[in-house]
Amino acid sequence: MQQLAIAAIVFIGGFIIMVIEIIGARFLAVSFGNSFYIWVNQIGLVMVALAIGYYVGGVLADRWHRLIYLARLLVPAGIFTFFIPTFAKDIFQLIMTPEGQMPSPLRGILEPILGSALVFLLPCIILAMLSPYMTQIVTRSLANVGRASGLIFAASTIGSIAGVFLSGYFLLQTFTLTTIFQVAGGLILILAILCALLDRKLSPPLAPSPASR
Repeated sequence: MQQLAIAAIVFIGGFIIMVIEIIGARFLAVSFGNSFYIWVNQIGLVMVALAIGYYVGGVLADRWHRLIYLARLLVPAGIFTFFIPTFAKDIFQLIMTPEGQMPSPLRGILEPILGSALVFLLPCIILAMLSPYMTQIVTRSLANVGRASGLIFAASTIGSIAGVFLSGYFLLQTFTLTTIFQVAGGLILILAILCALLDRKLSPPLAPSPASR
């Protein structure tokens, strides 16, 4: 049951990352245009976020073995994602070429990269921390390390596959971008709650005080 709960958590995390990637590219297109570079930038930035999140998550998992610390990072990530439609366009306006001026070819490439980094990098980094954190928990015993770590990354990848196809074939045709970001933010907050509950389940019981003996 514990492994199934952990697999479900990383599945949802992988799902949200891909939703942010696909929906984020469409969101960027509203301000920067729907060019080929928008998709290249968004895919590249998410890959950067995964690399950073995997490494930092592994370091934090080795230093702090408690899931509650990861839950505390997921809460601001969820709130941030929920309010992306509220503040992101103001950020884009600050970095875009002023209206009436033609952006240089270099700025036409760099502006959406910077916009994507400022808006989508943080939540994707924190979500990427889920896999190394969960791997550290599942592999505390040296038995079945390969199978346990394989389960974690398989579940995360399957979640990402689901996120890609659901975003492209269902979410974009059914909901507004604002609603999708709000639901994604709510799911991240649910992940924080699940991590906190799992942390309580995995924490060792408190030793009795001398007075109670």
